[in-house]
Amino acid sequence: MTPFAILSLIIVYFGILFFISHVVSKKDSGNDAFFKANKNSKWYLVAFGMIGTALSGVTFISVPGEVGNPDLQFKYFQFVLGNAIGFIIIAKVLLPLYYRMNLTSIYGYIEQRLGIVSYKTAATIFLISRTIGSSFRLYLVVIVLQRYVFDYYGIPFAFTVMMSLLLIFAYTYRGGLKTIIITDTLQTFFLVSSVFLTIFFICRSLDFNVFTAFEEVKNSNYSKIFFFDDYNKGNYFWKQILGGIFVTIAMVGLDQDLMQKNLSCKNIGEAQKNMFTFTAIFVIINIFFLSVGALLYLYAEKNGIAVPNDLITGKPRTDLLFPEIAFHHLSIVPAVVFLLGLTAATFATTDSALTALTTSFCVDFLGMDKTENLNKPNIVRTRHLVHIGFSFLMFLVIIVFNSLNDKSVVTMIFKVASYTYGPLLGLYTFGLFMKKKTVHDKLVPFICVISPLICFFISSNSAILFGDYVIDNELIIINGLITFIGLLLISKPATRETRF
Repeated sequence: MTPFAILSLIIVYFGILFFISHVVSKKDSGNDAFFKANKNSKWYLVAFGMIGTALSGVTFISVPGEVGNPDLQFKYFQFVLGNAIGFIIIAKVLLPLYYRMNLTSIYGYIEQRLGIVSYKTAATIFLISRTIGSSFRLYLVVIVLQRYVFDYYGIPFAFTVMMSLLLIFAYTYRGGLKTIIITDTLQTFFLVSSVFLTIFFICRSLDFNVFTAFEEVKNSNYSKIFFFDDYNKGNYFWKQILGGIFVTIAMVGLDQDLMQKNLSCKNIGEAQKNMFTFTAIFVIINIFFLSVGALLYLYAEKNGIAVPNDLITGKPRTDLLFPEIAFHHLSIVPAVVFLLGLTAATFATTDSALTALTTSFCVDFLGMDKTENLNKPNIVRTRHLVHIGFSFLMFLVIIVFNSLNDKSVVTMIFKVASYTYGPLLGLYTFGLFMKKKTVHDKLVPFICVISPLICFFISSNSAILFGDYVIDNELIIINGLITFIGLLLISKPATRETRF
C-alpha cells in the first residue's frame, strides 16, 4: 500500500468524522452538551462506543505484538479477566454512588467526602495520568503513520503529531461528549470489523479455515494463557488477575474519561446495562486480538519476516510487526482494513480523553458546573481555550516520550498508570471504607506524592528487597495501599458519619 493511498484514506476518514461532528453539534454546542451530552445518551451506543475508547491503538498493535514473547504469549488474557471483574465492581459500587450524587466530575465525591484540597489533588492526579496515558496511545499510531507515510514525504515527526492533534481538536471542540458518543460508535465499528477481517485475510494467506486456524493457534508456541508455575515472575496468574481488577477500578472507575460517558446515560439502570454489555464485548474482542497476534507470528515464520527494528534504538520492536505485515506483505484490502482499525482505535481513545481532560479542568478548577448559565458565550470560549491547552500539552508529552522510549508501549502505559492512578485508588478506598474518619485536608497532596516515590524505590530495588520476585501490575495495589496507610496516619474522627 503506497504512502499516498494511506494518506488519502486518512483524509476521507476524517472527512466522515467532521461531517458527523458538524451535524451533531449544529443545534447544540454548549457546555451542557459538551460535558454531559444533555444527559440523554443511549446506553447501547455508549456501551459499543466505549470499546473503542477502552482498547485504543495499544491493544490493536502492542497486545498482538507481545504474543511473540515466550514469557508473555496469551498472558494478557489473565489481565483481561481481572479487568472484567473490575468492570463489574465499578457497575455495582461506583456508578450508583456517582448517580446518587448527580456528579458532572467524579472527583466531586472527594470534595464532599474529604475536602477541597483533597478534591483538587484527585483532579490533578487525573489530569496528569490521562494526559500521559492518552499521549502514549496517540504516540503509537503516530509512529506507524510516520514510518509508513510521512517519512516518505520528508515530513518531520513533530509536524505529524501536531496535525493529528489539530484534527482531533477540530471535530471535538464544539460538541464534546455529545459528538464523541456518535463518532466513537462509528470508530468502534471500524475497529471490531478490522479485527475479524484481519483474521480472515491472514487465515486465507495461510490456507487456514476456521477450525484449522483454531488448532494451529492452540498448538503453537504463542497461546499459553495461564501461568501458575512461578509466583516470582510478572506473568503469574494471581498477579495478573489482581492487577487487572485494581488497574480497571483505578483507570476506569476513578477516571473521568470513561465515567463521563456512563454519566451521560438517563439513569443508573441504563448505565449499568451499558457496563455489563461493554464487559462481555471487551472480553470477547480481546480473545480475538490475541489470536491475531498468534496468527501474525505464524505468518511471519512461514514467510521469513523478522520483527522490524526501531529506527531510533535499532532494537526489534514488536509494536511494528502488525503494520509491517499489513502494509508490505498482504494485499491492498487487508492494508486498508488494518489502517482503518488502527486509526479508529487510537483516535477514539484520544478524542474521548481530550474531552474528559477539558471537562475535568473546567469543572474541577474553573467551577463551570456551578455557573448559573453554563452556556454563556464567554464561558464556552474559555472551554475552547482549555481544549487547545490540553491539545498542546499532549503534543509536548509525545515529543518527549519519542526521544526516550524503547519499550513496548503497552508495557509503558500500565507501568506509568501504576504510579499515577495508585493515589486515586487510595483516596477513594479511604473515602468509601473509613466513613467515621476524615483527613487533615492540607496534608493529602504530600501523601499522594510520597506514595508513588516509595513505590518507585520498591519497584527499582525489588531484586534486592525480595530476591527474584518481580513486581508487575500489582504495583498499583501497593501504591494504593501505601496511600491508604498514609491517609490513615493523617486522619481524624469525622464530626459526622458520611452517607457517601
